[in-house]
Amino acid sequence: MLLCRAWGFRRSVLKVLGIETSCDETGVAVYDTDRGLLAEALYSQVAVHAEYGGVVPELASRDHIRKTLPLVNEVLQRAELEKHELEGIAYTAGPGLMGALMVGATLGRSMARGLGIPCLGVHHMEGHLLAPMLGENPPQYPFVALLVSGGHSQLVRVDGLGRYTLLGESVDDAAGEAFDKTAKLLDLPYPGGPQVAKLAENGDPGRFDFPRPMVRQPGLDMSFSGLKTHTLTTVRACREATGLTDQDRADIACAFEIAVVDTLAIKCRRALEQESLNTLVMAGGVSANRRLRRVLAEKLGPKGVAVHYPPLALCTDNGAMIAYAGALRLAAGQRDPDEAEVRPRWPMTLLHPPEVA
Repeated sequence: MLLCRAWGFRRSVLKVLGIETSCDETGVAVYDTDRGLLAEALYSQVAVHAEYGGVVPELASRDHIRKTLPLVNEVLQRAELEKHELEGIAYTAGPGLMGALMVGATLGRSMARGLGIPCLGVHHMEGHLLAPMLGENPPQYPFVALLVSGGHSQLVRVDGLGRYTLLGESVDDAAGEAFDKTAKLLDLPYPGGPQVAKLAENGDPGRFDFPRPMVRQPGLDMSFSGLKTHTLTTVRACREATGLTDQDRADIACAFEIAVVDTLAIKCRRALEQESLNTLVMAGGVSANRRLRRVLAEKLGPKGVAVHYPPLALCTDNGAMIAYAGALRLAAGQRDPDEAEVRPRWPMTLLHPPEVA
């Protein structure tokens, strides 16, 4: 198989089912190591959690129970496969919500045991990191990866599958989390990140100048909690002055987004220079942000840096990235031990390269 030969793997796994249930989206996909992504389906729980303004773990778990198996059947039908034709199953083992993770893990392991095929728990962020490989122009190793999502903001040097060096991370709120909290301050509906970005399009970029946290300090760690507090202070000042108008909200959203984007761009440039690399990979839900993509192209393109993203549909949580990451490791002979457990907290630094022939 093409994928297995390219990575030097000792055995091939032809068709892998991927199951993603780490938080509030149920994703299922089938990846073929020879033909690529055969089919995928995604169910979002936005409507379930919207009235609460955020994810309710118990409701998320219950909804995964209702939706995961029907999505598996739907994806297999789209891929024109029977269950017995699968040769491996991958599921998200962490990090994520304990109950949600257990739904995908229980279904994946049960199916694998019944079919007599290998099963493997996949790291959620490794799935995001590898998602750009599913695009038309996949990056070549080594590269720097910026992983930005609701729960993670990390800069990682990537020298190969499982060969990761953490360069820097957020010491408090992740970038996506800061977006969601800012959305609440601006009375925007859940999920907040895309709503802030949409509102920012109508803002005046010159009205407010928000701080770029930790950019004057050495190193690659990030912090967004103080930026969120600055946003809160600005919102309160506007309310006390004339009341918070629609234009105030748009201008604040614009200033906040610009500050986050500039901070991430500065840290990315610093990481690339430190590692003497000229390839950057962006992954995670925030990688879909249009301003971030534009600023990275403007600031890094003239320096000869190539920036790679996942296909837009694969920026948020999805089953395709889990199926692909699982296929790579299953093809190398990895599988779950009998005592395998889900890991709500699972640092990527604990991952290792698979053994190869």
